Amino acid sequence: MQPFTLPEFYVPYPARLSPHLEIAREHTRAWARAMEMIDPPEGEVVIWTEQDLEDHDYALLCAYTHPDATADRLDLITDWYVWVFYFDDHFLELFKRTHDMPGARAYLDRLHAFMPIDGPITEEPTNPVERGLADLWTRTVPERSLDWRERFVVSTRNLLDESLWELANINAGRLSNPIEYIEMRRKVGGAPWSANLVEHSEDAEVPAQIAATRPLRVLRDTFADAVHLRNDLFSYEREVSEEGELSNGVLVVEKFLDIDTQTAAEAVNDLLTSRLHQFEHTALAELPALLEENGIDPAGKAATLAYIKGLQDWQSGGHEWHLRSSRYMNREAAVDELPAAFTPLLGVGGLPGLPGLPSLGTSAVRIVPSLLATAPQRLRSHSNIPFRPVGETTLPEFYLPYTTGQSPHLDHARRAIVPWAAAMGLLDPVPGIWDEHKLVAFDFALCSAGIHPDASAAELDLTTGWLTWGTYGDDLYPVVFGRTGNLTAAKACNARLKGFMPLEGLPPEAPTNALERGLADLWQRTAGPMPLADRTAFRIAVEVMIDSWVWELENAAVNRIPDPIDYLEMRRATFGSDLTMSLCRLARSSIVPAEVFQTRPIRSLENAAADYACLLNDVFSYQKEIQFEGELHNCVLVVENFLDCDRFRALAVVNDLMTARMHQFEHIIAEELPALFDQLELDDEVRGALLSYVEELKHWLAGILRWHEGTHRYEEAELRYHPAADRRPFGSPRGLGTSTTEIRKLIAR
Repeated sequence: MQPFTLPEFYVPYPARLSPHLEIAREHTRAWARAMEMIDPPEGEVVIWTEQDLEDHDYALLCAYTHPDATADRLDLITDWYVWVFYFDDHFLELFKRTHDMPGARAYLDRLHAFMPIDGPITEEPTNPVERGLADLWTRTVPERSLDWRERFVVSTRNLLDESLWELANINAGRLSNPIEYIEMRRKVGGAPWSANLVEHSEDAEVPAQIAATRPLRVLRDTFADAVHLRNDLFSYEREVSEEGELSNGVLVVEKFLDIDTQTAAEAVNDLLTSRLHQFEHTALAELPALLEENGIDPAGKAATLAYIKGLQDWQSGGHEWHLRSSRYMNREAAVDELPAAFTPLLGVGGLPGLPGLPSLGTSAVRIVPSLLATAPQRLRSHSNIPFRPVGETTLPEFYLPYTTGQSPHLDHARRAIVPWAAAMGLLDPVPGIWDEHKLVAFDFALCSAGIHPDASAAELDLTTGWLTWGTYGDDLYPVVFGRTGNLTAAKACNARLKGFMPLEGLPPEAPTNALERGLADLWQRTAGPMPLADRTAFRIAVEVMIDSWVWELENAAVNRIPDPIDYLEMRRATFGSDLTMSLCRLARSSIVPAEVFQTRPIRSLENAAADYACLLNDVFSYQKEIQFEGELHNCVLVVENFLDCDRFRALAVVNDLMTARMHQFEHIIAEELPALFDQLELDDEVRGALLSYVEELKHWLAGILRWHEGTHRYEEAELRYHPAADRRPFGSPRGLGTSTTEIRKLIAR
């Protein structure tokens, strides 16, 4: 009996089947035998029998997921998938079952030699995984650009190397938390790697100019998450019941929410649906503007749209294959006969075919029921009622095992920030965002004094200035641009702000408003003394934050509560996490190589800390944002919407997420960092610098909690107060006291 009944999936696009299926089947049988994946020499470990390969039917997977590939390309793509599934089972048998971590590391290190970005392979393969990779690499990468090769190397290495993370969790009997799981599943699950192969099969490389932008990253990540979550649903029985696997989304949700397996499966399916909705939203709402703003030529646009359509094909085709492959739990699923191959009927945007065209096959029958079943979830995300009274939030008991000191220069910083803010124009009556009373009540110096207890007076003044400026900008954008819905003006404002962060020399023009004056002053004092590489990294951190403000405006314009995963990942940016952390990283740039800071354990440590702080802020600011500002961007609200529950249940879930992220933070420090230090053979100076960085992150967390407990920013009495120039009534939207004329004047300035 199956552990749960498969839920009703969201399948908005009909699956199509390549006419070259049988050719690919015949080819891949011969290829797998040549690589010794089946019929291995006597004495070698048998991973698959020939019948296993037939039953899994990877040619069917690729014929469904790459329906428009030429026969030769389909053969190649099918070989890649045979290789990746063989690797997964080979690694399981040799290292996961035996818990052999040293052997696994040596095995994975050798595979890097068979993936040169340029030049020939110089190592001799010694097993089927190495032979297959060497063969596939030489048949694929010569046809692709350097940019594509670099991206493909990264995704392939992630797929291979992060298998160690799964093995470490198995050895420790450790189940990851939901946020950690989604992040790591993208790496070990291989869907970003699959997205690269979509570019190859379609011969449609995404232009390098936009490949790393948010819309393309979100499209890739939503594609990956949907692929992986679908796979987790179908593979739960094999992975959890038979293999003792811990890396399965259904199991993670089941244990985290303490719910039964069926309910967990439904929740995972809801998340899968949400990710597909996010994919569609990004493709329709964000991608067109990106292509225009970057001046992508017609060929680049066509390639990008063909890539998007290829990702859609993969989703639908992958679903059909999961319904049929013996590898998965699908005995109770309704499976139609294989549709005949037919001419593609989807437009570039993936819209259904028109009446009168040839049949789409029986998979299309599932489209309407899936649309109806998932419509309530889509509608909920656009049905928020702003400014509804919620009252004060009863704070839960937070788990934070760290404390911090307090700078002796706190009082000096409190006194210094007021004249600085006034001189920059942050307290001006137009647009009337803040006055001196509000600035003093917010007490950003208290936050800075806890985050940086050992800072000098000048350093504390500077960090207090950054906290003040960033919060002012976050408060300003909804007032000036949110009310008018003028996203064009917001983007223009961002473009001007970036001009006040020159990498060399002075800004091209003088600042004309408070936000520009504040940034110009802070940039000169902070980035001026930095070496160019550090200045560049710090500028990127500031740009990420201000661009995230526009993302919030875009959601507000359509009254859209964000998808949970998109929200959490963007929340790090809107909170300014990377901006504040980057100053700590850059202080050690002369000691710690930049690539060390980019390793998975360090990035995971930072993300865990950032998520804890962001969610903490969401709990404290719930009444302020929901009742007084009509805000959509609060994790308690996001969880309410996603789980369709009340705010008390949502608040408990958010606190559980905070606790889980803090436990992960502790686990990385105790287990993963020592292993990283040894793996990279770091010397004592580098280890000491990294450990002091960890201590600063602890101060950062404790300082943020202390500030939230001490500031008046979230108290109801303060929320009812408005500057003398703007005595708005209780419950009125943020910034509505500013007249349209005044707003236009500000934009013009």
